[in-house]
Amino acid sequence: MAAMAAGSDWSTRGLDEALRRRLEQELSGSELTSVLLALAEARAAARRPADLLAQWQRDRFVAPCPVDARTLRRVELALFDAAAGFEAVELSPLAPLGSCSVLAPVSQKRVVGTLRSTEVVADPTNVLALLAAERLRRDPQAELRLAAAQRCVRAQAVPQRPGFQAHFALFCLASAGHERAAHGFVVQAVVEQVGILVDALARLMPGRRFTLRLLATPECEHVAGRIADELARRDAMPAVRHEALQSPYYAGLRFMLDAAGEEHERWPLADGGVFDWLQQLAANRKLRFVACGMGTQLIASQLAA
Repeated sequence: MAAMAAGSDWSTRGLDEALRRRLEQELSGSELTSVLLALAEARAAARRPADLLAQWQRDRFVAPCPVDARTLRRVELALFDAAAGFEAVELSPLAPLGSCSVLAPVSQKRVVGTLRSTEVVADPTNVLALLAAERLRRDPQAELRLAAAQRCVRAQAVPQRPGFQAHFALFCLASAGHERAAHGFVVQAVVEQVGILVDALARLMPGRRFTLRLLATPECEHVAGRIADELARRDAMPAVRHEALQSPYYAGLRFMLDAAGEEHERWPLADGGVFDWLQQLAANRKLRFVACGMGTQLIASQLAA
């Protein structure tokens, strides 16, 4: 609770110092949860049906998805079919508190927390990293291929464009295992995941033009070159654009799939790369984790347009 300790956060300004110290330092996790649950129960008891309807009408977090549910399911099934070699996992809507902010440079304020040391899933790839770490602890030599479709919630502002809202649907792929000689695991995983996404898009959006970007740090440019060479051998693969990677979110390598829109507009459909999360979770520098997410809700909104 660093923000509380600083004493300048508006959310804690005016709290009695003794009360703040007790909340920060003296209460155990279960005791703090009990306090928060009691407060939530009291606040809920004071609400009326009219309050529920008023929040339903104004709160972006509770509004239903504007995309037809059948169209969304068709998109997800097409992606699962394209990823036939990946284990399909149905994840919980909740993850351990800090699943995003502990592993990656993400503010916890962008995640919707709960009162029970959990948070609403904001990115399924972080959760798949937890699952992979658990599986590899039991079987260190395994190579995992995992796929999941999930509705996510994020607290930051969203673009005022069709298909974007506070909660949205993502389809994710994750590959985990030990690195092989000459970056063999990373190269194979990226090529495989990009191939699956492009395959599915060709069936879902025939005739649409796509752009594939490979972003790499100077240390990983040779790996990006090998990936581009492998992709060039595949049929119906969009041309690869190479760019410099500057985001610390990725461990040296990132790939992005965009759809061309009107007047040079670009729709970001998929984003993935290499992450160090599995190395952090398992304390093993030889492990590699490659994951990506595709905005199925964006695709469904395009199909419905």
